[in-house]
Amino acid sequence: MAGPFYLTGMKPIRLLYLLALIKLILPFFLQDAAWGPHRDEFLYLAEARHMDWGYMEAPPLLSVFAWLTILLGGALWVIKLWPSLAGALTYVLVGRMVLHLGGRWFAVVLAWLPFVTGAWLRMHFLFQPNFLDIFFWTAMAYGLVRFQQTGKPVYLYMAGVSFGLGMLGKYTMAFYATGLLAGLVLVWDRKIFANRHFYFALGVGFLLFLPNLLWQMRHGFPIVYHMRTLQENQLRYVGPGSFLVDQLLINVATFFTWVTGLVWAMRTKSYRFVAWGFVVTLGLLLLGHGKSYYSQGAYPILYAFGASRLEAWANKWWRIAMVAFSLFIGIRLVPLLLPSKAPAPLAEYYVHHPLVKKVGALRWEDLQDHALPQDFADMLSWEEMTEKVAGAYASLDSAERAHLLLFCDNYGEAGAVNYYGPKYHLPLAYSDNASFLYWMPADFERFDVLLLVTDDRQEMEHAFIKEFREVRVVGRIETPYALEHGALIIVFKGPSEAFRKAFKEKIDRQRVKTTAQGVVRQLSPNALERGGEMH
Repeated sequence: MAGPFYLTGMKPIRLLYLLALIKLILPFFLQDAAWGPHRDEFLYLAEARHMDWGYMEAPPLLSVFAWLTILLGGALWVIKLWPSLAGALTYVLVGRMVLHLGGRWFAVVLAWLPFVTGAWLRMHFLFQPNFLDIFFWTAMAYGLVRFQQTGKPVYLYMAGVSFGLGMLGKYTMAFYATGLLAGLVLVWDRKIFANRHFYFALGVGFLLFLPNLLWQMRHGFPIVYHMRTLQENQLRYVGPGSFLVDQLLINVATFFTWVTGLVWAMRTKSYRFVAWGFVVTLGLLLLGHGKSYYSQGAYPILYAFGASRLEAWANKWWRIAMVAFSLFIGIRLVPLLLPSKAPAPLAEYYVHHPLVKKVGALRWEDLQDHALPQDFADMLSWEEMTEKVAGAYASLDSAERAHLLLFCDNYGEAGAVNYYGPKYHLPLAYSDNASFLYWMPADFERFDVLLLVTDDRQEMEHAFIKEFREVRVVGRIETPYALEHGALIIVFKGPSEAFRKAFKEKIDRQRVKTTAQGVVRQLSPNALERGGEMH
């Protein structure tokens, strides 16, 4: 073991930080310049212009990083900086745990491989709550394990703060917190339960989360509506079999490391609560039909356990085989995880890729296979859309612009138009989708011109068209492979009073519908919604 260590010429702690730096910058070299921000990223950036203690689709912590992104200019590299940095910091926690468990340079490398050869490569490059989730799950487990090792209360507070901030990042933190607490109960860890600092730390975590809980109460618990929508549109398609298979596939290149860590933790009294926490968390996600990637924050601590054990048990040839296997599989998976080529060459590459269909990489939420992964299709066409909206806006005279509402069917369209809008001198775009619903202007129905961006390709066939003096399609999204391909840009002039009334009722109904009360109430359909008399 000493020979290879001296060949590296580097202490394990320095190697750890070098690998963390590589983890930080690697994705920037892997994504092709043809791709723009993701649909969801536009939504979270929009939240930064409406800072609050909560939003319909997520807790508020990500909006803080969105605010910093805008402060730093909002360029694509700044958007991607935060998930990449969180990935590097998550690895630092894992690597330091490896060293605390007695691991050396090989274990440090082995614990790094899942960060660059599996699904975390994408999760740590998309500006979505997932990167916060993985980091704070890891930090909470790290704090509890370090308390077991040292008995220092500061680590209990680290776990408590991680729980509180994690709940402000993504509500799925509750699954892992429940799992770890269940693990502590199952092994009846008196060292923790008899320590008053454990309860103080829980209190600190709760106090951190409390402002968001109060926000939910004040807004009628929109999380209930959000979860029901997920259940109806996405989660109901997640079966137990596919969920469990995906647990292996998501990090297939390094599965042997976390499996070793799980088995070792289950057989080690001091860390058995982590193993039980993992099992209970997966069980809770199975019961809730959670998406396969919801569980990913439970894995980093297992990688730390497994890497240190495999280093102790494996000889030189086994070490070479493990690293070679991980790199071989990981390199093959890179084009599935990040858009490493331009759209057309990447779509052509997938036609001949032996794994792409087998692992479901091209399956969208409509359960159909497409030319590109849905996440990649969501990174296309946004500036083209904004340019065409700007062309439509420029075609209007000054009086028409003064009484215009720029409205988009979904948050991706509205967020993209607002992101690129200043470049094209556009007014703010609004929507009744996601948190944009909260930001509608007070007199939104008092417009004379409606400039609409819609993903409904049959928009011109609906009955409400007759409620306007003039309607014309002024643009269509033509970017190949884009999810928004075929979306329309339409100018409506001279709305009737009947339409104004129906439009206001639609928005007011949506505000009720997106609360817990609206979920259980039977609301009559609005004239502008499907099934209504005007649409």
